[in-house]
Amino acid sequence: MNVSEAIKQRISVRAFKPDPVSEATIREILDVARYAPSGGNLQPWKVIAVAGAERDAVVSLARANLPGDEGERLVYPHNLWEPYRTRRYKLGEDMYALLGIPRENKPARLMHLAQNFEFFGAPVGLFFVIDKAMGHGQWAHLGMFMQSVALAALERGVQSCMQEAWARMRAPLAAHFALGDHEMIYCGMALGYADMTKPVNTMRSDRVSVNEIATFKGF
Repeated sequence: MNVSEAIKQRISVRAFKPDPVSEATIREILDVARYAPSGGNLQPWKVIAVAGAERDAVVSLARANLPGDEGERLVYPHNLWEPYRTRRYKLGEDMYALLGIPRENKPARLMHLAQNFEFFGAPVGLFFVIDKAMGHGQWAHLGMFMQSVALAALERGVQSCMQEAWARMRAPLAAHFALGDHEMIYCGMALGYADMTKPVNTMRSDRVSVNEIATFKGF
């Protein structure tokens, strides 16, 4: 698998098999991802990997703290505007259509959303930690690191789902992991083997064309 193939094949898997992923494999993935770029080589990321009983403890913690609270660092801006609002809305409608959950069945939609806090059944969860004092540049660098994790995982047959939903559990997770006062959870990531018998994993979210996102000058 080359880089272009990996980028195009990576998806957000929302149903995993229970098959375990070894610590050695996770270490190998992170050993590759640590070469992600960062301005000034700050490498402003830390990772907490959970599996087994510790994964289960985190899932129980989330259940006890639903619906949670994002705090000051919102995942999405208030009153999201176009074209971003439509893109987000369509993603949700496409996913729930595959799940067979109509818009009016809000309890079922909320139940599916809550599966985020079970890592969608994945055996491994990662949490990405950043210093609260870091600026927008370092948050971007953390995103580069996360993409590197997802691609290195895919190369090894391990699928992923980046989970901003875990932002709603920042406070209880910080206490659980005994983070320093200067540290915070950015988000989580589920890692495991996709259950391709589940229709939700057939979803491929739309991407706008190059002409919509790029301007070429001087060519």
